[in-house]
Amino acid sequence: MRVYEFQAKDILKTYSICVPRGRVVSAADDARTAYKEIGGGKCVVKAQILAGGRGKSGGVRFVNSSEEAESCISGMLGSRLTTYQTNQESFEIKHVLLEEAVSIQKEFYLAITIARSLQSLLLIVSAEGGVAIEDVAKKTPEKIFKEPVDLFFGLLPFQLRRITEKLMISAKLSEKVNELIKKLFSVFINKDCSLLEINPLVLTENNELVVLDAKMELDDNAIFRHPELEYILAEQDIPPDEALAKKHGLSYIHLDGDIGCLVNGAGLAMATMDSIKLCGGEPANFLDVGGDASLEQVTRAFKIILSDRKVKAVLINIFGGIMKCDVIAEGIIRVVKEADIPFIVRLEGTNVDLARKILDDSGLKIISVGNMKDAARFAVKASKGEYINQ
Repeated sequence: MRVYEFQAKDILKTYSICVPRGRVVSAADDARTAYKEIGGGKCVVKAQILAGGRGKSGGVRFVNSSEEAESCISGMLGSRLTTYQTNQESFEIKHVLLEEAVSIQKEFYLAITIARSLQSLLLIVSAEGGVAIEDVAKKTPEKIFKEPVDLFFGLLPFQLRRITEKLMISAKLSEKVNELIKKLFSVFINKDCSLLEINPLVLTENNELVVLDAKMELDDNAIFRHPELEYILAEQDIPPDEALAKKHGLSYIHLDGDIGCLVNGAGLAMATMDSIKLCGGEPANFLDVGGDASLEQVTRAFKIILSDRKVKAVLINIFGGIMKCDVIAEGIIRVVKEADIPFIVRLEGTNVDLARKILDDSGLKIISVGNMKDAARFAVKASKGEYINQ
């Protein structure tokens, strides 16, 4: 789960990490007051969207008065911003961050992420921070230094020395950098982050280290451990169908295809989507009902799928272990009567014979198949309105 810049900075401040003075503005009428509260003078207005590249796309602007701040913020709020990181999708600007401008002596790049191949955390640093960091990575990758960090032992003293050497900073400044890195690791671990990127981390004219911009991603599966972060979840731009699925404990992601998928198990769900693609179709969603979904959850899952008007066929692919096939069959019966699209069903596992009997006795037009390849092939045909000959 990505969080807005101002939310990330709020978290960093609780760990005594220095960020510029700023105020979040969600209504243009509050712009002048916010400008005065942070001390006036030269300030920066930053559009808050869940994507990078704002500076190169007009999402970051400087103002020098309360009038300019109000005019700039009024123009941003409610508008839509597209950056090179949004894949041509535009995002509505609902909040802006008004911050004091900081005098910059030097910019650095610093990030903590998870290196799955190494089964460890990974610290990434560069002395070439700022908006051109992507160019640095492409043209001079030797200027970006990566240091694997053991989750249990943390960053060791020799690693800190090696990092500060790569950043080419003085011994006095290296102490501040080391202290900051330790705090950032505390944030990363304590808040269950999957990414914490500081770009740029700036050295001011007063020789202070300030986090000028922060990108943070939290592990969705760990949010239950952080009731203090519920306000962040409330601010997420989650589509209504995904929000409803989350409420009912379903793993659901909306996609752009026309074949609805209901599967148990994330791996099987991915394999089902791949099979649909290989057969020339497009999945409308990823939906994993889990291994022990109730009849109510299964019924709700079907209704979420059918709420997408683009769906022209539904593929149910269940391998019942803990999940009982007859529960799925009962859920199918509940919704098929209300739906006017083909249902292709592949069931195997616990209570499969009972499930098949339930479906056969229903008298409904349900296409039952014995393997995943045929299920995907029939689903693609059904979505195109083609006749299915079993």
